[in-house]
Amino acid sequence: MLRRPDPPFFVALAAAVVLLASAFFTAGGGSIAGSPPSEDDGMDYLALGDSYTIGEGVAEDGRWPVQLARTLRAGGIELDDPRIIATTGWTTDELSQAMDAAEPLGTHDFVTLLIGVNNQYRERSEAEYRGDFHDLLKRAIALAGGRNDRVMVLSIPDWGVTPFAIAQGRDPAKIARELDAYNAIAEELSERLGVAFVDITGISRERGAEKAMLVEDGLHPSAAMYELWMREALPVAERLLGEH
Repeated sequence: MLRRPDPPFFVALAAAVVLLASAFFTAGGGSIAGSPPSEDDGMDYLALGDSYTIGEGVAEDGRWPVQLARTLRAGGIELDDPRIIATTGWTTDELSQAMDAAEPLGTHDFVTLLIGVNNQYRERSEAEYRGDFHDLLKRAIALAGGRNDRVMVLSIPDWGVTPFAIAQGRDPAKIARELDAYNAIAEELSERLGVAFVDITGISRERGAEKAMLVEDGLHPSAAMYELWMREALPVAERLLGEH
């Protein structure tokens, strides 16, 4: 019998219906917070997020921020492997609390942010997401030494197309609408603060149901999917880091 998939998104609630769901959504053992910074001599990189940044279910070298740093180095941009502050299940406020606990974080040459799927999963309001994301984005800019041109935001992927979501009877259209609203907020705030925004949601919808694009739980992206995200983000990162 296959092991039941670990949860992507939420801290289990006490209600009986959620207790049943928690068989599928318990935080994965591969999720960690605050991995140490690289000891290399290149530019410092801080990656902030949740399961999509820590790469639930994939090897460390398959995480999209690690793939990005490696690919940039191959192209002549000396970006160290990232320090990652991310854990499966985190919402915006939980990421902020973890950043507080990790202080002093110092400053970095490059900061990425991908957060919000767990807010959507837990049915948090758009207003709450707007406030939290705005605060996180301002913190990210401060952590980049005040340089908004050294911060990159990725959109939230759509988990509603995955086999896991379908098997659980989730409504893909509802998930898509809610994530579109969250992503519109993130894009609006990024534009307002002069931060680069990379849309990877379309890729997640086009390819997210494919077995090769998922890890064993049928929910979290595989290294192959993360590579697609990385390729979408690569030219943006090259532009930002090439402008010293």
